[in-house]
Parts: sequence; C-alpha cells; structure tokens
Amino acid sequence: MSVPKLEQLSKSVVQGPSMATGAIPTQDWMDIPVVFKPGNYAYPAKKDKVEYLNSQKGLHFPNAREWSPEDDDWKLPEDWKDIILQGLKERLDKFRSLKIFMDCCVRCGACSDKCHFYLGTGDPKNMPVLRAELLRSVYRNDFTWAGKILGKMAGGREMTVGVLKEWFMYSYQCTECRRCSVFCPYGIDTAEVTMMLRELLHLVGVGINWILEPASNSNRTGNHMGLQPHTFKDNVEFLVDDVENLTGIKPNITFNRKGAEVLFITPSADVFAEPGLYTAMGYMILFEAIGLDYTWSTYASEGGNFGLFTNNETMKKLNAKMYAEAERLGVKHIIGGECGHMWRVLHQYMDTMNGPADFLEVPKSPITGTVFENAASTKMIHITEFTADLIKHGKLKFDKSRNSHVKATWHDSCNTARAMGLLDEPRYVLDHVVDWVEMPENTIREQTFCCGSGTGLNTDEIMELRMRSGYPRANAVKYVEEKYGVNTLACVCAIDRATLTSLVDYWTPNVSVCGLTELVANAIVQENEGENRANLEEGLRTMVF
Repeated sequence: MSVPKLEQLSKSVVQGPSMATGAIPTQDWMDIPVVFKPGNYAYPAKKDKVEYLNSQKGLHFPNAREWSPEDDDWKLPEDWKDIILQGLKERLDKFRSLKIFMDCCVRCGACSDKCHFYLGTGDPKNMPVLRAELLRSVYRNDFTWAGKILGKMAGGREMTVGVLKEWFMYSYQCTECRRCSVFCPYGIDTAEVTMMLRELLHLVGVGINWILEPASNSNRTGNHMGLQPHTFKDNVEFLVDDVENLTGIKPNITFNRKGAEVLFITPSADVFAEPGLYTAMGYMILFEAIGLDYTWSTYASEGGNFGLFTNNETMKKLNAKMYAEAERLGVKHIIGGECGHMWRVLHQYMDTMNGPADFLEVPKSPITGTVFENAASTKMIHITEFTADLIKHGKLKFDKSRNSHVKATWHDSCNTARAMGLLDEPRYVLDHVVDWVEMPENTIREQTFCCGSGTGLNTDEIMELRMRSGYPRANAVKYVEEKYGVNTLACVCAIDRATLTSLVDYWTPNVSVCGLTELVANAIVQENEGENRANLEEGLRTMVF
C-alpha cells in the first residue's frame, strides 16, 4: 500500500479530515458509519491460523472463515449478538476495573489530544474518551437501568453489525500505549477497554492476521517467526561469527544447557532481522565481558507475547513456556532482553497468570551480588537494570569514543516506561556509553509518545495510518535532530526498533534506530579477553571484509 509523499501527509496531518469518513463529521458520532477501504484496516486473520488456535487446549477462536472487512457480509454466526452481549456480561463480572471504567467517565476530554492516533488522523472516534464510548454505549443500553429505559437519551445504543464494524475499525487504531490514562483524572485505562473490545471481537471470529499468525507461530514453535529450533540456533551462531569477526573475541554460548545459572530470553526479532541483530550481538558481547553463566533456549525462543493483543487465555498460554523452560533447565533465574510487550506481560500479568515461580530464586547478580528485590515474585529481570547495576559497581570498562559516530536521543518505550517504570536505568546506562540528549519533556518518561504501530499494528497494509499515528513521536525526533544534530533514536523494544525504523525513514530519514545494548556493546572494552577490534567506524554495524 503506497504512502503519500512527505509534503502531502505533513499537510494532511495538520489540516486534513478524518481518514475513516473522508470528511469532517457534521453528524452525531453514533450516526456516522465506518468506511473500510484499502489502507485503513489490517488484513483479517487467515482461516487456517484461526482453526489452529481454536484447536489448542484452553483457547477459543471460533468462526474460522475467509472474509473481508470491505464486504457487507462478514459471515458472522447467527447468534453473534447474543455471543457478544454474553461475553461482555462475563467480563463485567470478572474484571471489576472494566465495570468501573464503564461507569466513572465524565467525558471531560482530558485524554482527547493525548492520543497519537487522534493527533495523526483527526478522527474524533480516535479520541480515547470516544473510543471507550464505542463499548460504553452498548454497556449503557443493555446493562444499566437508565439505558434500558431511556436508550439513546442516556447514551445507550443497540448492538448492531454497524457497531461491531466500528469496534473492529477503532480497536485496531489503538496501540494500548496507555498515554491517555496518564492524563485521565479518574485513572481510566482505555487500553483495557481496547483489550476487551478485541476479546469480544474474537468471540465471533473477527481478528487480524498480523496478530494471530505470530501468536499461532509462537504456540507451535516457541517464537513469533515460526523458526524451528535448529533455525533459531543457526541464526544465533551466525551472529557469534559476526561478533568474532568484528571484535576478535568469540562469545561462548550454549543452548538448552541444564544447570546454567541464568536462562536468557529475548524477542525472536533480535536474532532474525535488522536492527535487532545488532542488539543480539550486543547481548553476547556484554555477557562474554562479564563471564556470565547463561544459556539460550531454542524452545522458549520468544519473549514477546502477542496474546496481550488477543485475549487473556492466549497471553497466559504463550507466557507459560518461559517458566516451563526455566524449570526444565534448572536455572536460578531469568534475564530478559529488550522487548516492550514482553515486559508489560511480565511486569503486570505473569505472576498471577503463571506464577508463583517458587522453583526459581530471587534474582541475584553473580557479578555484583545485587539482589533484585523488585523481581522477588516474577524471578525475572530486565537486561537494562542488570546492565545498570554492573556499571554502578564498576564491572564494565567503556571507551565512549567508540560511539563517536552516534548522537543519540532516547525513546521511552510505552510498555517498559509507562507500564513498567523503567525510566532512570536506561538513562544511567546512556550517560556512560554515548553522547545523547532528551526529547521535549512532554514526550518522554511517563508522557512518552508511542511508536504508533504497537499491539500488532506494524503491518504494511496500513502504512499510511502508521505514519500518521507515529507522527507525534517523529515530530519530537525531528526537533532534537534539528536542534542538536541527533542521528540515532535508541530504545529497548523489539517492536519499536522495527516500527520506528519505518517511521524515521519517512519523517526523519537521517536518523537511524538502535537498541540500548548495541550502544553498550559498541563501547565495551575487553582487554583481558584478548580483544582485537577492527576500526569500527559504525560500531557493530561496520562491514568488515
């Protein structure tokens, strides 16, 4: 799907009408139907992927079929409305937070201009308050006395095919980044509302392929890419050879080794595609420099969890493999790599879904002796907090000039920053390895703007939508590029590294994207290990022949 020229889209973002309706709304929002056209929706899930997931124990993905959002008939079950309303009732009973979010919103609009989708598309239904109203209106109609008696006068509306289509359109124009919740005076988490919308849609077989295929692959082979164990192993070993070629030191790595102290799990994109490859090489260099006793797994070969974007049952099932593999291998604890939704799940859901992991120990650094009490329950720590602790205790030697080709800025990935609170550790690491500057304060830390393509929306058929929704982040990058000469956007998220690459290529083409551990590895000095680095003018990205 083609994307408008930069000048066209720049003007349209500021002046243009809604993408969905093609015109600035002149009617009540309930009376404006959604219009599906190429470029404004993600492709529906493939029939065979839905059938596979539905065949798995504990998962429910009914109504597998071939269908298109552009068709009038979505081939829904005959009793689809009853399924939706019953599903909503069950979730209202199960999740107290959802009931509160349905009742307490006063529609003050504090969240409205905080959403990158609303800022990029100009569509009022992308205001978080109105996106939640898509579900809240049905809730009012069928689950409150005011709605049952007064109907539309009380803000209620019946569940219709048109409403279902609206849910599909806008629940997949939300990256569940939770920026809106930071500004809500009542603490309403619109991301949870979006998650419920998606769960309800899956009950009648309405989902997108860019989410369900990775979820299917992860359940089948252990990672989103669908890589078989031998392929995953080969990819990692190719990177070992690259590290040796660049540094003169060959990392000592193992796979599925029982008795290792640490199980290391990272998103599979790190060993499969640029720029994540350089981050994976960075992990190896870091661990080799400190002599860490760790092992990779070819079965739990994915930290990311697309179940977060699907439903709780899938999230729980996909996450379980990490604990299962840690127990099988007999490790003491787990270190996790750079991935946003991996850490959202671990930090907020893993312990209640798959824990307690009593067979593991509270993580303790074998290098510094630091006990990570924050992980006393989950038994898993983030690579960034592990690295920051090493630096604090003087266990790493750096030559900052090795990153002289980099002028960096920092992107707080939504799920590690806003959802996990990983704010100061990466900045502490950056201070020691690279010259860097902050983006404007209203675009960082808890208020960070999203990449615009998270929660499974980093698919090419909606590229214009992605460029629009990512514009607020790109605009902040453009500011520091012009003011400070920034040429690198660093982060700790595999999806960010993929989505931000497309975003900056479009809006700020002189800026590249990298992982934090890549910058760490660029600067590490390994004199005692016999380091023999080539002249790496571009760090680990230097081509050496």
